[in-house]
Amino acid sequence: MLFTLKKAIGGLLMPLPLLLLVMAVGLFLLWRSRWQKTGKIILSSAWLILLLISLQPVADSLLSPVENRFATWQESRKVDYVVVLGGGYTWNPQWAPGSNMIGNSLPRLVEGIRLWRENPGSTLIFTGAAAQNNPVSSAEVTARVAQSLGVPRSAIITLDKPRDTSQEAREVAKVVGRRPFLLVTSASHLPRAMLFFQQQGLDPLPAPANQLAIASPLNAWEKAIPSSLWLGHSERAIYETLGRLWQKITSPSLKPGQQGASG
Repeated sequence: MLFTLKKAIGGLLMPLPLLLLVMAVGLFLLWRSRWQKTGKIILSSAWLILLLISLQPVADSLLSPVENRFATWQESRKVDYVVVLGGGYTWNPQWAPGSNMIGNSLPRLVEGIRLWRENPGSTLIFTGAAAQNNPVSSAEVTARVAQSLGVPRSAIITLDKPRDTSQEAREVAKVVGRRPFLLVTSASHLPRAMLFFQQQGLDPLPAPANQLAIASPLNAWEKAIPSSLWLGHSERAIYETLGRLWQKITSPSLKPGQQGASG
């Protein structure tokens, strides 16, 4: 119940639903003669914020500092485990295998397999519980896609109980113990994930994937036209900021200075 409530509240605090709610309040006040000016201010402000966070320069300036905490893993240090955290997924056996991995999950898997190949004899660990009404867990779907890409099942461990990053850290700890391992997740999520795993006394090595903030030059019109793509980048930055705030409130024991001590 608490998990569902946390997800529901977090979803409502994302830019699009929150701004639509604010706009609804503004529209309501426009129909009240005493509050028309307030309604205009609220509606105009919400519209302007939505416009700004749907522009590439604004969106990626919000996301870049979150994503750039760790560089792509290029070191020669060998490990026994490569842990790939679960992401969005579905399960339709009629689809191409990779199509079942939604949004951030496929880039995580691709990076995980790359690192697994660079560490001969290592084991891939996939995490993630089954979504509601889905007969297959996130971890199992990731494993099946990995197999379709040439990874033998003998090199895979699935952990299908965790429903969030904190639970993933606890389950991974039971497998890897004190041994260092590569932790693969989205670049924006990695700083928060590192803290959860370090709180378990683990030694994660940061391996970011799924970087989104655009660093290469863009056409002027691409920067000037609002897009759902850029809005998604802003949403990612805000989501991780809220997640980090919640982490500080509920798990204050690990100081920020400890973050990334392993990598």
